[in-house]
Amino acid sequence: MVRTHQSRPSSDPEPTSAGMSLNRTVLDWPRFAEELPPMGRFISVIIPNRNGAATIETCLEAVFSSRYEPFEVIVVDDASEDGSVGIVGRFPCRLLRLPTHAGASHARNIGAANSGGDTLFFTDADCLLQEDTLAIAGKLLAGEGPGVVLGGTYTPRPHDRGFFSLFQSVFINYSETRNAERPDYVATHAMAIDAGTFRRSGGFAEGFLPILEDVEFSHRARQSGCRLVMSPDLQVRHIFNFRFLGSLRNALRKSLYWTIYSLARGDLLADSGTASAGLKIDVAGYALGLLLLLLAGFTGRPIALAPILGVVALNLFWNRGLIRAFHRTAGPTFALAATLYYVAVYPLAVGAGALAGALRYLAGSRPSLPA
Repeated sequence: MVRTHQSRPSSDPEPTSAGMSLNRTVLDWPRFAEELPPMGRFISVIIPNRNGAATIETCLEAVFSSRYEPFEVIVVDDASEDGSVGIVGRFPCRLLRLPTHAGASHARNIGAANSGGDTLFFTDADCLLQEDTLAIAGKLLAGEGPGVVLGGTYTPRPHDRGFFSLFQSVFINYSETRNAERPDYVATHAMAIDAGTFRRSGGFAEGFLPILEDVEFSHRARQSGCRLVMSPDLQVRHIFNFRFLGSLRNALRKSLYWTIYSLARGDLLADSGTASAGLKIDVAGYALGLLLLLLAGFTGRPIALAPILGVVALNLFWNRGLIRAFHRTAGPTFALAATLYYVAVYPLAVGAGALAGALRYLAGSRPSLPA
């Protein structure tokens, strides 16, 4: 069976007055019309790119391997400086170039404004769509109707094979899908939404806290009457390339901004996706353990360490679902190592980020939450 993707041609392939340029969009029809499968909703895949030369080629190869049609791909380059624009230009997609760095929210909004699809599918330049990702998104969204924000998650196993990348991918997959029937947010690594619904929402908040524009958008969409739907089957494979310090830096940065946002909303203790109750108990247990160690050191009484065993046991019990996910994905050896990292090292970075975020918030760094 001959299979190709379809994309709608751009009516203006020349540079626009806003300083963006569009490369030529290729319209590729199957050789034999009778071999076409039934048409689904036209999906616009929107990918923001900022210096993504290391991953954008693999990302686009994955998109164009999709077993779905019709769809178009729109890459919005956020003033990259690494040659990734040249890589994008080799693919049959629309390339919108921003003249200055404006952030992922602005890039996604520009992509949506220049899209022709009935459905918008947002993903990232370091994410790899599976062959059935668009088909699953199209089918689910068609069944749910326009008043839905549909989300997916990462595959348990990432594209790269390192321990810290595998840890992160399992952690996110488990955290985002364990309450799939009532998700607190939908992440833009795999977000599908009716185009009209997105435009009526006002789009992503620009100039907002980094990495949390999808969380804020989800909360605002829900407040306006939309329903958030998480499908564990809707997956993309992420390219982390994490090593030890990269894993800790990522944890610290996300925790910092999430703490500022949560304090502004007044829901610091909420059980929210990757900012889960389990992770918060993990960090609290770690902090309590440090306090007990200090107490034992100052008093010279080792008996002060006795409660640590109970704290660790409570932490492991509360996070038993995550530990099972570690084991289910990569076996007992990885599960043991990942659990030790999660309990003994990872909470240090998360806690440091939370403390830094709280201090910034108290110092006046408070986001303006859109109405």
